[in-house]
Amino acid sequence: MKKLSIIIPACNEENRIQNTLDQYIIFFAKNYKEFELILIPNGCEDKTEEIVREYSENNPNLKYKIVKEKIGKGGALIEGFKVATGNIISFVDADSATSPQALYDLVKKLEDNNGVIGSRWMKGANILRRQSWKRRMASRGFNLLVRVLFGLPFKDTQCGAKVFRAHIVKDIVNELETTDFSFDVELLYKLTKRGHEKIKEVPIAWEDQMGSTLNLKKMVPLMFLSVLRLRLLNSPLKFLVKDKFVRDIE
Repeated sequence: MKKLSIIIPACNEENRIQNTLDQYIIFFAKNYKEFELILIPNGCEDKTEEIVREYSENNPNLKYKIVKEKIGKGGALIEGFKVATGNIISFVDADSATSPQALYDLVKKLEDNNGVIGSRWMKGANILRRQSWKRRMASRGFNLLVRVLFGLPFKDTQCGAKVFRAHIVKDIVNELETTDFSFDVELLYKLTKRGHEKIKEVPIAWEDQMGSTLNLKKMVPLMFLSVLRLRLLNSPLKFLVKDKFVRDIE
């Protein structure tokens, strides 16, 4: 069985991170021979960093890298990719919307594929608690725009649970430029452009978690701007994308 790296970005997650760590450490210690859980606390203004440090003292499978500035989910995952030592690299969100069992199911489906990504929109997905209809609408609209602009075949690029063979992630990690809403899109797009196809999308067991602070009125235009910026970054018009604009939408 190959070594598994599980990366979890975390920003101000003091109320949830302990439970997430407990779930993942206990489950994979029982079910997987060799694994590492990599926490990337970033921009935290609460006790997340303290909880992670203390937890690591008694759990050798837990690694962490603390980043003082807020670098977004994508920035945190890039940092995690760089320090991961597993043959298989996976990532999930800190809120436990993806259970350890659900992630393990994705790992088992890797087989001869280069990657496996979870989907909430495929037939067979087990949605234990749904998002609000407004968030579902925003998600579906974003995915439609992604399919039009990038030609990606996936129904759900934004699901937080993904598994890849490490060598294909390491192949493109230094080319990743997006750290906001479009990170997953850029990751999938650059992997396929590099020839790392055979990325399988499968239905997942997923549970929306309470406590989200996302402001939909603010989020929807930012998502739209983010994906347009990504399209420009991957076109001959890349010079039009300024650093200030990058900072403004993150």
